[in-house]
Amino acid sequence: MARVTTLELKRKKEAGEPITMLTAYDYPFAQMVDEAGVDIILVGDSLGMVVLGYDSTLPVTQEDMLRHTAAVARGTKRAMVVADMPFMTYQVSPEQALENAGQLVKEAGAHAVKLEGGDPVLETIRKMVDAGIPVMGHLGLTPQSIHKLGGYRVQGREKETAERLKREAKALEEAGCFSIVLEAIPSWLAKEVTEVVSIPTIGIGAGPHCDGQVLVLHDVLGIFQEFKPKFVKRYANLREEILKALKEYVREVREGEFPTPEYSYE
Repeated sequence: MARVTTLELKRKKEAGEPITMLTAYDYPFAQMVDEAGVDIILVGDSLGMVVLGYDSTLPVTQEDMLRHTAAVARGTKRAMVVADMPFMTYQVSPEQALENAGQLVKEAGAHAVKLEGGDPVLETIRKMVDAGIPVMGHLGLTPQSIHKLGGYRVQGREKETAERLKREAKALEEAGCFSIVLEAIPSWLAKEVTEVVSIPTIGIGAGPHCDGQVLVLHDVLGIFQEFKPKFVKRYANLREEILKALKEYVREVREGEFPTPEYSYE
């Protein structure tokens, strides 16, 4: 089974074939996402919220990303594994960023890294790409900048911001990004960005006109229920199913129904 590559993703854009992307953070879920045929698995810093219990992505560390990326990489055979670069692992200097990105690829087994922002990270992206590390960009709502943005708000509704996002998308492409995530921007703007760049766009809350879509796995499965953005579609409600199973286990143990001889050694 051939691994999905940056060249395959570009071919999909040119052929008009939608790209699928989901997050995963551990070995068993990575296996299932990979088996389902997803093209890209993002080991997102969203793990800070849906796995580690933080109220934002900001506390996630390089060590967190290394551990979870390695687990996901071990669970995949086909999907491209992209690792998020956490807050303050690429902002200090291009040299710092290159070292941290290299660690995610060399030690954890990522096939590419993702970082947020436009103009401020162009030099950093060039340095990574020159070193042979594929980079995915991220524009629109950038969760690592929530304090600057004033919270989780749709971006690009104003003409000035929309023009900047389009310009930055072209700049990311020219810097060497192989694709760009567009988060929480109006559908019409995502369509315009997708048309002005030759690299794939992956939307999350950006409407149907991107070259692909991404969602957080725990949202898709109905496991994480702290809040539900408008763009999230729950394809299952596993939280209820899991709770049902766990409560049944507790009941059976307390009432002496488990373990029976079937589950015991003689």
